[in-house]
Amino acid sequence: MDGDFSASGMEAIGPALQGVVDSGDLSGFVTLVWRKGEVVQVDTIGRRDIGGDKPMTRDTIFRIASMTKPITSVAALMLLEEGRLQLEDPITRWAPEFSDMRVLKAADGPLDQTVPASREITIEDLMTHRAGLAYGFTSVGPIAQAHEKALGPALGTPLTPDEWMKRLSELPLSYQPGARFHYSHATDVLGFIVARIEGKPLDQVLQDRIFGPLGMTDTAFHVPPEKLDRGAKLYRINPKTDAMEEVPFPYHPAPPVFAAGGGGLVSTADDYLKFARLMLGKGEVDGVRLLKTATVEMMTADRLTDAQKAIPFMGIPFWLGQGFGLGVSVITDPVKQAWMGAGNAGAFGWPGAFGTWWQADPQADMVLIYLIQNSIELGPEAAAQLATGQRMGGRAALPVFQKMVYGALGS
Repeated sequence: MDGDFSASGMEAIGPALQGVVDSGDLSGFVTLVWRKGEVVQVDTIGRRDIGGDKPMTRDTIFRIASMTKPITSVAALMLLEEGRLQLEDPITRWAPEFSDMRVLKAADGPLDQTVPASREITIEDLMTHRAGLAYGFTSVGPIAQAHEKALGPALGTPLTPDEWMKRLSELPLSYQPGARFHYSHATDVLGFIVARIEGKPLDQVLQDRIFGPLGMTDTAFHVPPEKLDRGAKLYRINPKTDAMEEVPFPYHPAPPVFAAGGGGLVSTADDYLKFARLMLGKGEVDGVRLLKTATVEMMTADRLTDAQKAIPFMGIPFWLGQGFGLGVSVITDPVKQAWMGAGNAGAFGWPGAFGTWWQADPQADMVLIYLIQNSIELGPEAAAQLATGQRMGGRAALPVFQKMVYGALGS
């Protein structure tokens, strides 16, 4: 794929997204397209703070939620390359809390009806969300409420990492380890295992190993006071009034005790581009190598079985034409895949719950980054809205961006 972008096709993207803001569906966007060594286009649309009338800017800071997961996964793979962990290692080697786990007889059944786990959870189970762990919002029945009661919200728990790990380990698993993909706190557990191996907090590990070397100066688990004005506020459509309203969700002013490796980071378009280009460059970007080529190839290869991909993810047939590797999803059949927009076979990425999304496409030598701050009610049927919005304009905005970029490329 060597063609150039159609100028008129690329110029049409901004006005299309502006229409979503004008109709009141989303507060604003920062989108970035990088291809073949250069940033091709950046669009900053709408406002990061509606009440303060502050526009979106290229350096606006966003809560990237589950876009944190690939970064935490890279840190774990760096330890793998150093021989400090292996994919097949049981996590009890560093997290003995998870010994003798019990598994629900039925994922939506009573918490006291369990069977023993058939084997221990492994590092690979964590990285592929096949550990049997759960999120409250990906579960139904008593286990969902038990998560909220024991752990607090998925983002923003007041617990220390050790107390949180203990409480999570006391809950039964939803499924047997390795049995199926069930989106969960697995990457949070992975992050705390990385921290235990390193002997320092996860935020320091990521700073030392990834953010510092790559020059990701605006990516962290907190937003210091001098940067707070750049932080995008979080909005939602009030279902009763059908009007946009701010959702109070303050940024941490200092590194939090609980650094959620599954969803706690903030970042900017240019910062995340550095990480995405590292992945696209198979472990190297701008002369800095963090992973071996073979490790990134292993990370971005589908590891789910056909039977596992036949199971709907949060209410939709999510795995049509795509699979999941070690912390990222990957397109396996561009014709069949529909839920992650447009892309070639081998394109990979992962979205965030507040509407953020990214994709690296090796065939096109391209990175797409799409940043919004949209809050939705997280529940078992929420996947169709996770990277989009609640009203049709919001839901359509990400596919519009994706398809217009690839359309401008003539694909």
